[in-house]
Amino acid sequence: MIVASLSLLVWTSPSNILNTMVGAASDAFALSLELCAVYAVWLGILEIVEVSGLSDKLAKLLKPVIKKLFKIDDVETEKFIALNMSANILGLGNAATPMGINAMKRLDDGSGEATPAIIMLIVLNATSLQLLPTTVIGLRAAAGSQSPADIILPTLLATICTCSLGIILVKFCQRWFKRRGK
Repeated sequence: MIVASLSLLVWTSPSNILNTMVGAASDAFALSLELCAVYAVWLGILEIVEVSGLSDKLAKLLKPVIKKLFKIDDVETEKFIALNMSANILGLGNAATPMGINAMKRLDDGSGEATPAIIMLIVLNATSLQLLPTTVIGLRAAAGSQSPADIILPTLLATICTCSLGIILVKFCQRWFKRRGK
């Protein structure tokens, strides 16, 4: 894609190659700085949640859902999953990654194969139920949108559908493979 883009730029406007490349790099750097600030704030909030003990309370609140979906009995793993789910609900997918990795390490049984709980965690992270899509709102605000939060309702509806469908498909596949003896 880069080669095709540069070739087209050389062919149509060779004098603008350097200006275009420098401008794009500058825009990418500015956007990265803005997103770093958003993530720094939310990662700080998640650390405060962890240190204050709120994560334990959150894990207790989400415990019935986590037990039903993951069928585990490990308090620490439940806490990592609860923090991961909470960060995703707040639209902080990248901030949820460290908790998801820790949860996945704890869910690993050492067999070299993905357990049903690991598969469920991956699907929940991929479909990511979001009440507040903060990253996208931040991107829209950085791009100069007049109303960056207008996407909240469509995002909520879309993530409810994808998350529900993902859970249903994982449960269906688990039962189907169990019946087939695999």
